[in-house]
Amino acid sequence: MQIIAIIPARYASTRLPGKPLIDIAGKSMIRRVYERVASSPDIASVWVATDDKRIYDHVQLWGGRVLMTSTTHQSGTERCAEALDQLPNTPDIVLNVQGDEPFLQITHLKEVLSCFEDPEVMIASLMKRIESVEELHSAHLPKVIVDAENNAIYFSRQPIPYVRDVEPGAWLQHQAFYKHIGLYAFRAHVLKELVQLAPVAIEQAERLEQLRWLFYGYRIRMAETHIEQFSIDTPEDLARCLQIIQELEQNNPNTSHTPSRNHHSR
Repeated sequence: MQIIAIIPARYASTRLPGKPLIDIAGKSMIRRVYERVASSPDIASVWVATDDKRIYDHVQLWGGRVLMTSTTHQSGTERCAEALDQLPNTPDIVLNVQGDEPFLQITHLKEVLSCFEDPEVMIASLMKRIESVEELHSAHLPKVIVDAENNAIYFSRQPIPYVRDVEPGAWLQHQAFYKHIGLYAFRAHVLKELVQLAPVAIEQAERLEQLRWLFYGYRIRMAETHIEQFSIDTPEDLARCLQIIQELEQNNPNTSHTPSRNHHSR
């Protein structure tokens, strides 16, 4: 089974312009993510898919694989699908890796790819148990509920499920909640199908594209991870990232730069 990874990368970002090229302790963010993914023995090749010549030239400069894609895409999924069409050979599985997660772990990749041991799985992603009230009630953090086979039932920016007759501050004491980690893997033909689907109302209401896939009957198998991840969306996130790296390198120069459970994703 051939597996490739695509990292969609836009230059434009409302909260952190030029995010892929931001320097993080001597390397750009996009290079850190690329090298993390490329170190996985399960990945045949890694590609950056971008719509910006600055990113394209930067990736080429240090020898990374990069493809130029349209400026009109509304999601990283659409950008990955176009990049897939440009590849000389179609792989079996495509990983869509967020380009703003320099702390991504090889274990995360293995966990999501393990879902494809079941031949019926078409799409896979990750979830992690929520440990703080702040995360639970953050609208920036999508939550997911699953069925008995760990297929996603629904995603929401609100806490799901609702815990009746309990104060919201005490919900974690009565119910397990899971946040969605935005690492996706698709069978290649499914990825091509997904980008042909028309948008739907629930997707637009929550601003979560995976609800479109559920609406049209596609199942998303969720693997549970116990390893924290940390994305960079704001200048505050960047400052925290640099602090984490500095602390880790001081304590252990050979560290793999894994954020602690106290550094929550946004």
